[in-house]
Amino acid sequence: MVAQRVRHNAKLGMLHAYLFTGCPAATMKLYPDKLEAHLKKTLAPVYLLYGDEPLQIMEAGDKLRVHARSQGFDERTVLQPVDDSDWSSFREAADSMSLFSERRIIELRLPTGKPGRTGGDVLKQYCVSPPDDVLLLISAGKLDRSGTNSAWFKAIDKVGVTMAVYPIAVNQLGGWLKQRLANVGLHADNEALALIVERVEGNLLAAQQEVERLALLYPQGALSVENVMDAVADSARYSIADLSLAALNGQPRRALRVLAGLRDEAVAEVLILWTLTTETRAGARAAEAYEAGVGLDAALKSAGVWQSRIPPLKSAISRHDAKSWLSMLSACTTIDRQIKGEAPGSVWDAFESLVVQLASRGQPLFSKNPAIPS
Repeated sequence: MVAQRVRHNAKLGMLHAYLFTGCPAATMKLYPDKLEAHLKKTLAPVYLLYGDEPLQIMEAGDKLRVHARSQGFDERTVLQPVDDSDWSSFREAADSMSLFSERRIIELRLPTGKPGRTGGDVLKQYCVSPPDDVLLLISAGKLDRSGTNSAWFKAIDKVGVTMAVYPIAVNQLGGWLKQRLANVGLHADNEALALIVERVEGNLLAAQQEVERLALLYPQGALSVENVMDAVADSARYSIADLSLAALNGQPRRALRVLAGLRDEAVAEVLILWTLTTETRAGARAAEAYEAGVGLDAALKSAGVWQSRIPPLKSAISRHDAKSWLSMLSACTTIDRQIKGEAPGSVWDAFESLVVQLASRGQPLFSKNPAIPS
């Protein structure tokens, strides 16, 4: 049946290209800000959205779905292939006739960006002559050079559209936020924008959530830094940022209180660990450079420390030498193993020890019992 379908579609290949794209071939690399203009002119048979910025991929996918529905693609199938049998399911879905709609959307999700040998072969075969009643939408993680040079990627690029989605640079995030706020009728001053940027630190999903929450809390119009701070205070009792800030600033009692609050609020352990590891790794790099004779500001800059984190990290570096930072980084590794069930002990007890050590001076507050294996 698949072979018959391929032969049938081969006869309709040129017609299909004109119906979807208005031209014999749809080879195109596209950027997110050009998608709306592209959709006003054409709809390709295959779209590949890839990158490590989930909000932009999600929004681009939403625009494609809405436009496709307006073109009669009323049925939707979502697949996330894991093994060869899942790729067989994709072939069956692409080859079968719809019972409810003349046109269908098939979504493939490839979180790793690697379809494997079987998946790559299936995608190459599909792109020889895509079914004229199917829109294939693929969302994938970040692709390396081997991915974008692969035969399956080139097959998609030849017949459809590939869209690379990159994180927004830090120096562009303020402008991005300003536009998002303007879209909901809010106009933030520079100080308010800087505060939001500091809190989200490049995470566009978190930034969009902040925009949506501010739009719910305040009427349209000017948005001040006081409004933002009040909204932050109302959003949750504690945040992970509160924890790292208290520890870096040398406030062990507050750090333990915030950690207990995060535990009560069932905040994911991996998110807490990620934040503490990021701060500790930056501190270790900066401390090593500082001890090697580099100026402290230059050491912090070379460690990739955000401007907003420089004062608290300076405070912490004044209390810890490089050896102490490396000790804390080792503790982060142990906690990671505990979270994964690969090491004994309580994750939250280990968090307590780590934040107290970070907030204190030099040596850890609690010594490890040598009788307990690592």
